[in-house]
Amino acid sequence: MTRLKLTGLVAATHTPFHDDGSLNLDIVAKQAEHLQRNGINTAFIGGSTGESHSLNVDERRQLTTRWMEVTHGSDMKVVVHVGSNCLVDAAALAKHAQQSKACAVAALSPSYFKPRSVEVLVDCAAQVASAAPDTPFYFYDIPVLTGVSLPMPEFLELGRKAIPNLAGLKFTNPDLMAFQFCLRAGDGSFDVPWGCDEFLLAAVALGATGAVGSTYNFAAPIYHRVLKAFAAGDLATAREEQFRAVQMIQIIVRYGFIGSTKAIMKMLGVDVGPGRLPNPKMSAEATKSLHADLEKIGFFGWI
Repeated sequence: MTRLKLTGLVAATHTPFHDDGSLNLDIVAKQAEHLQRNGINTAFIGGSTGESHSLNVDERRQLTTRWMEVTHGSDMKVVVHVGSNCLVDAAALAKHAQQSKACAVAALSPSYFKPRSVEVLVDCAAQVASAAPDTPFYFYDIPVLTGVSLPMPEFLELGRKAIPNLAGLKFTNPDLMAFQFCLRAGDGSFDVPWGCDEFLLAAVALGATGAVGSTYNFAAPIYHRVLKAFAAGDLATAREEQFRAVQMIQIIVRYGFIGSTKAIMKMLGVDVGPGRLPNPKMSAEATKSLHADLEKIGFFGWI
């Protein structure tokens, strides 16, 4: 297995739908072009932002196939999220992602019947990862959505023995103390891309070299400036840019994350459609109000 390190910004992409909720895979090419124009060369598809739990297995395969078709022959890499409450489905999706030549697969924890120990979580991850043995595997830690909050440094230490293709973690967890231990697990051999956009600067200061995030789809210029300023030792500018991101995220959350981020994509010319229930569609009135609030803070000038 080729070792992998996700560096810079990785966009956790939306799954595009028609207004009736069916897949709109024709939009994927426009999504990929938009990302590359904004300096992003890796897409993390079918994750939380991609509403994976609202897709059936066949739709998830179709989504992977389309992204791989669109990015074939380009510099863009694709990480496929395959996690599911059904480990058999997750393993099937991992196998398909490997056959499709994805650069990596990732999976979050089952969240209905929850693993109660790190040992059980490792067993779950191993079952999925073993279906794609030649592809780097990332465990996707996002306790705020799964309700599974287990020590990730311990997961890495046990996982390195049980999961030969374990590349690391997508760490969507604000626990910066645990993050530091994860960066040093296995003598620093694991890749631990950061997953909380609102704390990117803090994570970079502690050693993060890559980050996977939803808002990188439409606000990448802000975060590129965070990284550039930090690398130059200009902390004042880095903090100012990070605060711009925080102001933007505060507004987005107020309107509902999936609906509002998809609305912003449409504002920028990439119509990924509405969310799929249980994520509600945004009304025209709410969308207009969202635009006005973003305009008020200067968002459209920032990007």
